[in-house]
Amino acid sequence: AKGGGGSYLMVSGTRAEVPEASGLRGVSWIAVAVADRAVGSGHARVRLGVAIDEGIAREAAGGLYRRDEEVAWRDGDVVARRVERLGAVELAVRPSREAAPARVREALLEGLRDEGFGLLRWSPDAAGLRQRLAFLRERLGEPWPDVSDGALHARVEEWLEPELSRARRRADLGRIDAGQGLRRLLPWATGDAVRLDELAPERIEVPSGSRIRVDYARPEQPVLAVKLQEMFGLRESPVLAGVPVLVHLLSPAGRPAAVTADLASFWRDGYRAVRAELRGRYPRHPWPEDPATAEPTRYTNARLRR
Repeated sequence: AKGGGGSYLMVSGTRAEVPEASGLRGVSWIAVAVADRAVGSGHARVRLGVAIDEGIAREAAGGLYRRDEEVAWRDGDVVARRVERLGAVELAVRPSREAAPARVREALLEGLRDEGFGLLRWSPDAAGLRQRLAFLRERLGEPWPDVSDGALHARVEEWLEPELSRARRRADLGRIDAGQGLRRLLPWATGDAVRLDELAPERIEVPSGSRIRVDYARPEQPVLAVKLQEMFGLRESPVLAGVPVLVHLLSPAGRPAAVTADLASFWRDGYRAVRAELRGRYPRHPWPEDPATAEPTRYTNARLRR
């Protein structure tokens, strides 16, 4: 057993404690003759042993000696080291700078499993692409790819190569463009990939001419947050991949005024109450009686009169 103080690691891997009054406390190596472990205890107790040096320990347990090359994900990064062991006891540890690429790759995959794909570089467009693909998978199924964590791990060779095999450490993962990788999973073979921007566009042009980003955070239904006046004249809610977009109609200050997936119904039944509540608060903005036929705008009344 090797240790110091009163706690030792036996070559079997069991932790052993030396009694307080023992003369063995503090020595580096002990040859243990008698030890026991109480039921439910996590460590053994040394009852009888003798102090020895490392040379005798190596000779006595020589059959347990080995040298290992270890490559693993530890403490948030790839750790490669050469280790000399006597059973479970580490005799010497040295960093390794010549770890096999395949083993480094496995360690990086372990890191991705432990900490998630957030280790990669996710631009806003890349994060949006993943959400758009999740929406299409939810609505249309094949051939649109499953982009859940489990599915991405299962297909890592298809979307993270060759960059993953070139990486050596955590920082290298942070340089891998996740969006570029996800585009490799698009259904190019079936020709459906070219319909991505048609079925799940990043932005929708609203009646005012503004191009508003669509939020796909909820794969069951996209959300469009847009100022109410910019939607005047649009009689039906936008539809993406067969799903009516959930429109968050905003006040001139950008605060939610109403939420609907049925614009025709809102103009008919809900708009009047919103108009009554907000017209006095925002008098510089147009509040027509018939919004379904009104001119859409992103401007105030004064700007419109110029």
